[in-house]
Order: sequence, then C-alpha cells, then structure tokens
Amino acid sequence: MRLVLYQPDIPQNVGAAIRLGACLGVGIDVVEPCGFVFDDRRLRRAALDYGDLADTVRYPSWQAFAAARPAGRLILLSTRGRTRSVDFAFAADDRIVLGQESGGVPDDVFDRADAVLRIPMAAAARSMNVVAAGAMALAEALRQTDGWPKA
Repeated sequence: MRLVLYQPDIPQNVGAAIRLGACLGVGIDVVEPCGFVFDDRRLRRAALDYGDLADTVRYPSWQAFAAARPAGRLILLSTRGRTRSVDFAFAADDRIVLGQESGGVPDDVFDRADAVLRIPMAAAARSMNVVAAGAMALAEALRQTDGWPKA
C-alpha cells in the first residue's frame, strides 16, 4: 500500500502525508513538480522528525511515475468519484492517489485510474483537506487488508 501525491501545492500537506506514512508504515510517492521547493522549511515543520522514518520516493513527472510503477491498482480520490471509499474493496498493493490541492488531477491521470473513489461528505461540503481524505481512505484500506502496523 502506498499514498501517491500528484504535484502537491502545499508543503505542509506533504509533510503531514510523510508523517502519516511513517506512522502507518505506508510508503509515499511524490509526483513532481511540486508547487514549492521540496526542502521547504514548512515541509520539515509538518513532517517533524519523521522524514527519515518514511519510505518516500520522488518522481520528476507523471510519465516517470507511470513508467516506474510496479504492479498494483491506482485508486484515485476525487470529488468526481461515484464509488464511496467505504464501499470499495481495497487490495494490499493499491496505490491511493491524491490530486493537487488547487485542482485535482488532469484528465489523462483521471483516465488512468483503476478506480475513482470519493469520501462521503455532507451535501453542503465541496471538499476536504487532501491529506485528511487520504488518511480516511488509507485507514479503510488498511482495515480491509489487515495492513495496520503490528506494534
């Protein structure tokens, strides 16, 4: 199981995702370019000292990620998803893809997804923080696959 951040805009979100991955034993793939310098101090502040504990892999582009990606489904979280994340059957080698905070993913990335899921929300809500949504889907995926750390 891995969490994929597609061209993230906000360093604090990447830091939070790195910390989440380190705590849950889930790898993080960062598909660049990012909307900030990756060594930004705000990224380090959010990740705290978990950066060295996280399995983080950076890819210079979507094409590089697609070319290098090992087996496993791409599961995209999107407000355009028709299937609720809690109704989906996850697999242990899934990669949960989070789009840019400012605009999601382009159509070519959307079309490449094996499944497009949405987080159930109140009708009046537009969207939630991308890392919060990723954490919710990741928790359900780990529950289903018995992938929680055995600490």
